[in-house]
This record gives sequence, C-alpha cells and structure tokens, in this order.
Amino acid sequence: MTANNLNSLDFSLAEIPVLVVDDSRFIRLTIIQSLNEIGFKNITEANHGREALELIKKTEFAVMLLDIEMPEMSGIEVLTQVKNNPDTASLPVIVISGSDEVANAIHCISLGAEDYLSKPFDVLLLRVRVLSAIEKKRLRDFEKMRLEELEAEKQLLEREQEKSERLLLNILPRLIAARLMQGESLIADKHESVTVAFADLVGFTELSRSSTPSAIVNLLNRIFTAFDIIVERRGAEKIKTIGDSYMFVSGIPAERVDHAEVVSDCALEMLEAFKKLNAALGTKLEIRFGINTGSVVAGIIGKRKFAYDLWGDAVNVASRMESSGTPGMIHISQSTYDAISGKFLCESRGSVNCKGIGEVQGYYLKKRNAE
Repeated sequence: MTANNLNSLDFSLAEIPVLVVDDSRFIRLTIIQSLNEIGFKNITEANHGREALELIKKTEFAVMLLDIEMPEMSGIEVLTQVKNNPDTASLPVIVISGSDEVANAIHCISLGAEDYLSKPFDVLLLRVRVLSAIEKKRLRDFEKMRLEELEAEKQLLEREQEKSERLLLNILPRLIAARLMQGESLIADKHESVTVAFADLVGFTELSRSSTPSAIVNLLNRIFTAFDIIVERRGAEKIKTIGDSYMFVSGIPAERVDHAEVVSDCALEMLEAFKKLNAALGTKLEIRFGINTGSVVAGIIGKRKFAYDLWGDAVNVASRMESSGTPGMIHISQSTYDAISGKFLCESRGSVNCKGIGEVQGYYLKKRNAE
C-alpha cells in the first residue's frame, strides 16, 4: 500500500500492510487470526527481529506489532533500530507484552513505540489500538506532506523574488531597486553635485545603412558591454543607452566626493577600449565624449516599463559637450575641469557655443596625472 493510500480517509482495512513480529508461531497465528476477524488481510509475519528489520527495508508497512521478549534480538533492540533510522522512524510500532512486562512496554513507549498491548489481548482493543496507530501515522504523513509542500512553495517564491530582484538590478541602480522593493511608489531626489557623461558613436548611422540588423546589434552589444564592465568596476552608474549613445554618471544614487574623477577615469578607459574594439571588429567608427558636473534631479518614471533617469542643466550641458566635441576626444566643461584640476592633464579648447545654452568654456581630457 502506498503513502497516498494511507493518506486517504477512504481506505480498506484489507489493503493495509501490517507486520507481526513474534518468535512464537502460535502467538503470531493468534494475532493474525484476530486481525483477520476485524478486516485486516494484508499481513506479513516475522519470527525474529532481524527478519523484521529486513522486511521493513523492502516494504512500507502501515503498522508493526512487535513482541518484546524474543531470543535472537529483543523487541527493544528492534524498536531502537527502527526509530533511529530516518527511513523507518515514522513506522508506528505497537509492542506486545506479557502481564509481567508492563515496565518494558512503558520503556518501549519512551523509545518511540506508538502503543502497547498486554497478553492476552481483547480483539476489540486490538482493533482500536491498530486503527489508532494507523490514523496517527496518516495524520503525521499528511502534516509532513503539507510542510514539504509549504517549503516547496516558499522556495519557489524565494526563487521568483530572486529573479525579480535580478531583473530590477539589471535596469536600476542597487539602492533604487532596494527602495522600490521596500514599497516606495514615488522616487524623486535632488542631487547637488554629480558628474554626467555621454558617449556617442560617430559614423554609426552610415555604417548601419550597409549592415544587417544582427551585425548592428552585435556591434553595439560588444561596445556597450565593454563600457558596462568599466562603469561597474569603477563604481559609476550606467543610466541608459539611446540608439548609439551611452549615458553614465557618478555621485548618484549614493553620494561621493570623487564623482568627477570616477567619470573621467571611466571615459579614458572607455576610449582606449573602444580603439581596441574598433581594430578587432575591423570598423572605422569614432567616438565623442561629453562630461559636465552639476546638480540634477533623479527619479523613476513609468509604471510598467519604468526607468531611472536624470534631468536638469547638468544633463543638458553634458549632452551639448558631447555633440560639440571632437571625435576621438573627451570634451569636459569648466565645472568638471575645476573638480579634477591637478589630478588630470587637460587641454583648454576655449569658449564653445553650445546650442540652447550659449558660450561654455571647454577642455579636452587627456590623461590622469602620475601620482
């Protein structure tokens, strides 16, 4: 009989597997006859403890009736092995004792026996004790099964939560993702000092006209993945890609005083990485960088396909520094120059007329000074 049969309230006594263990053939037959009278038909007998232990390994019994006094292995020894084995510990054991063995029976109860019967036993009492033991096992098995189901559901929920968290972290900064998961519905912050950068591919539009869709996507993926690695390693934050333009920032969502240096180091490393990729891919693209330092407003926009974005003059100036820059160069504003002065070698470009902003002092970032 399977565990599912035992867990059913509508089971037939004739199907329930019972094991009777007693060294006396006469007593075994007496017990079996009594069990037959009350409806049990699927009965296995063992004439000593070792045989019982071997049978238990092969068959899932619903209950075992176990004699205490046996010559080769006592009932107490059998019970101890059964209860100490995780595979058999749930088997209900009813010990059978003579009238002068009540103390031993009580000891067996303390070892994990379900119940005991004194010889000679009443058939009605036998039925009650056996059915009670089976019902208790059924309830324990049901509770165990339910706990396993709950644990499986818990693990599934945890895996789904981990998957959701990974997805959030793929599109949002870690601190912002954590705030969303904690229940914040509106995220909008003012940051007084950050450094914003744009990198834009020059010549990409012309190249895309003569390339296949897969080649275009593969090219952008190679370049921007390399940028992602640099940005993450240096502790900056990628904000987004817009076509063939890449935007990143430092100083948000966590404030840091060296944000201008971080972005400058990123841009210099990106420029070198881009040159190597250009050679490896056999392309003749160029890239412009624009960097500016200032205050921004940052927050989450959208309900379903939401995004973390930045707004403010600092963003606009960084964009204009990029668009008015020179291919192959990193164009920085006066505010960024002031923030990194002395730590990086820069070349003055003079005044630059930026669309919508006016005259802006510009510099070309060359390299970090030796320390």
